[in-house]
Amino acid sequence: MATQRPLHQAFIDAARRHPDRVAVVEPGSASITYRELDQLSDRLRDRLTALGVTPGDRVGFYLRKSIDGIAGMYGILKSGAAYVPVDPGAPAARNAYIMHNCAVKVALVEAQFEERFRAELQALGAQPHVIVLPRVGGGAGLRDALETQGAAPAAATAAPTPSSLAYILYTSGSTGKPKGVMLSHENAVSFVDWCSEMFQPAHEDRFSSHAPFHFDLSILDIHVSLKHGAALVLISEDGGKDPQRLAQLIANERISIWYSAPSILSLLAQFGGLPEYDYSHLRTVLFAGEVFPVKHLRTLTELWPHPRYFNLYGPTETNVCTFYEVKLPVPAERTAPYPIGEVCSHLFGRVVDEDGKPVPMGAEGELCITGRGVMQGYWSLPEQTARGFFTDEDGTRWYRTGDIVVEEPQGNYIYRGRRDRMVKRRGYRVELGEIEAGLYQHGAVKEAAVVAFPDEEAGVRIVAFLSAKEGQRPSLIEMKRFCSERLPLYMIPDKFSWHDALPKTSTDKIDYQRLKEMG
Repeated sequence: MATQRPLHQAFIDAARRHPDRVAVVEPGSASITYRELDQLSDRLRDRLTALGVTPGDRVGFYLRKSIDGIAGMYGILKSGAAYVPVDPGAPAARNAYIMHNCAVKVALVEAQFEERFRAELQALGAQPHVIVLPRVGGGAGLRDALETQGAAPAAATAAPTPSSLAYILYTSGSTGKPKGVMLSHENAVSFVDWCSEMFQPAHEDRFSSHAPFHFDLSILDIHVSLKHGAALVLISEDGGKDPQRLAQLIANERISIWYSAPSILSLLAQFGGLPEYDYSHLRTVLFAGEVFPVKHLRTLTELWPHPRYFNLYGPTETNVCTFYEVKLPVPAERTAPYPIGEVCSHLFGRVVDEDGKPVPMGAEGELCITGRGVMQGYWSLPEQTARGFFTDEDGTRWYRTGDIVVEEPQGNYIYRGRRDRMVKRRGYRVELGEIEAGLYQHGAVKEAAVVAFPDEEAGVRIVAFLSAKEGQRPSLIEMKRFCSERLPLYMIPDKFSWHDALPKTSTDKIDYQRLKEMG
């Protein structure tokens, strides 16, 4: 699989082949053709170049999911810069930190977020140029924002090298601050090419875009669909959580390739009313990000018996690195989750002990990955980058996923758990230490310890154990509000458990094992 072309080139080529095909759809409101999307992203490329953006710079965007966001992404790539998407539902302070951390030169910001975002940037001493979109939808907001500046001189589309940075996705960090995962053009293109080889997309396909743009699942949605001249159907944050609306949308929009976290598919199977609709267009169902409870997977496959089902696994640092096709029907007696499968063809994997030495077949160890899809490192965090890798006796650099697995004789990996305090929730990676750091910012909190418990329905339940200064215990409503101002929604604990003091070990550290027993 050739990976010499930059990430945006496949879209440019598709726009030349299929100029009048619909590229992106906002259900019920707008759509845009390949020609129109190519032209709009060119206009942003020109504007960014006129603002002094050069290859290697970073450009952020703080927009709700929209055609404007897709055009923004490709305009940034065409300028030679790397795009940095942030979560529009996250606190403005977190988003300002992210953009300040990687020193974005320009930020595309929706007007409704502008005032608070600028205030937070100013507090950090950051001063990127901000392009304000009065609204988003259909590309009209981006067009208006560009027109107010007047036409910029036409610029050449950049042709970055394979090792050039394409985008940075920020994930939960154990230090209490999000950390930026740096992905190159080669990282992204090797993954997109693997998807093309594996799933055989065609221009007749209609892809779901369920994942938000700051989430690594979006790389498949966007760049695989637009490589092949297919249509990308954007699903809003609100609509993506309502199983009944979602069930109708998948049928009405004739989605043929679906990709999401298992929790969404579980909701669809249980509460979507799937028998009411025609899903004859649906041919591939992909899921990733967390374990899919077998009972819900079985229900879904009985309601949707015709598609092929794939369990995809991988951290943001590798995107998808292993895959497993679920053979139907799901046996009635099966209760164990399906394997995470075998390593993708553009990567290599091995299972190692704490010293990086391979373990025997069937023994537990940490899954490590190497190859063209593995990240360059964490932005401006050389020590964390170094800890995330080891080099073997042959000089090969391996990424430590932190996931404990067992390799079966057939070559499939079975997921066993984590070696650190990171969990997956709704498909997102969550460092429990980041939640604790957020809780300690509350003036009444004396001690904070966050523990994750398995939950058959939700996958994981997060409980915050707390003690208060001088016996002052804030209310549940106050704690929820406080957390919502500092943490993304998926990090907010499900329960706050107050105690006079938290249990300690003999070395006077918080006893997490006792907390797990307290439930």
